[in-house]
Amino acid sequence: MVSMTLSIPAPLAQRMKKHSELNWSDVARQAIKQKIRDLDLLDKLVAKSQMTSRDVEELDDVIKKGLWQRHKELMKA
Repeated sequence: MVSMTLSIPAPLAQRMKKHSELNWSDVARQAIKQKIRDLDLLDKLVAKSQMTSRDVEELDDVIKKGLWQRHKELMKA
């Protein structure tokens, strides 16, 4: 197994000490595993995608406009 050393900001380390019952190495290991699973899934989706960068930009615009409209309607209520 490979070892990894992390630098943790002092305020975060103090908060972690309040929960010494947790195995923080295991928490970090599980978070890394989950992130890798997420990235693997993203890679699979992208590999099968036939969308161009332009298609993505157009879809992004449509989604943002829809969200903006919904936000405006909620603000009126």
